[in-house]
Amino acid sequence: MPELPEVETVCRGLSAVMTGERLALVQNHRANLRIALPDGFAARLTGRRVQKLERRAKYILARLDDGLIWLIHLGMSGRMSILPKGHNQPPLSKHDHVVFEMGSGVQVRFNDARRFGLMTFIEGDPDQHPLLKDIGPEPLGGDFTGPVLAAALKGKKTPIKSALLDQTVVAGIGNIYACEALYRAAISPKRSSHLVQGERADKLVAAVKDVLREAIAVGGSTLRDHKQPSGELGYFQHHFAAYDREGGICQVCAAAKHPKSPLIKRMVQAGRSTFYCAVHQR
Repeated sequence: MPELPEVETVCRGLSAVMTGERLALVQNHRANLRIALPDGFAARLTGRRVQKLERRAKYILARLDDGLIWLIHLGMSGRMSILPKGHNQPPLSKHDHVVFEMGSGVQVRFNDARRFGLMTFIEGDPDQHPLLKDIGPEPLGGDFTGPVLAAALKGKKTPIKSALLDQTVVAGIGNIYACEALYRAAISPKRSSHLVQGERADKLVAAVKDVLREAIAVGGSTLRDHKQPSGELGYFQHHFAAYDREGGICQVCAAAKHPKSPLIKRMVQAGRSTFYCAVHQR
């Protein structure tokens, strides 16, 4: 599933062609994705002007000129493709489920082979919507600090890796960036969450922010289905220090000239692969 950097990259790509533009024509080629599309979905969007796009956790929120909020989740394989004005547009594929024609002539297609994505509307305060109201702080925002994380983890006996994937603790972090942040913070993914306090919590928050910012700067990670809206691939997978590097030498230990040159290990936690160094991460 796309994580925060991938969703942020998509949001920025869409914002560049949608903000201030009118949705001249919207067509949905099926009535449902993960959930049913709202009644009158295409008609309610057609003619509306997009005032702003923003990201909340792994969701994209498009604020429209009539006060309606159009909520988008990419799911496992959802992809937004932007076809510029005058582009020789290929025929629609069977998985191009929703098509948006902008007043500028740009076309945006939502393609989702597995149909785990969703689109719906929010009327009123988005923070009170069932899909958003229990989500924790944005990791790149000023509200996510060491003390805030420590307070959220207090009393939790789950492994810290699992806690980072809990969207009520912090928004938008998935398996890849949890592994990378824990590696940078030198914290074992097995460590009980309630023990991540004080300096450890401060280091982990700093590592989360750094790894997410670096991933966004290179367009996220291209694994399986993710591409940027332009069709360009993300490149952060070339910077992985731990994730998917099972059997590789721990670079931190190598730099410290550790006599045993420990290798990156893999284990399964809550059904997800975790990659870590048992020496460097404690």
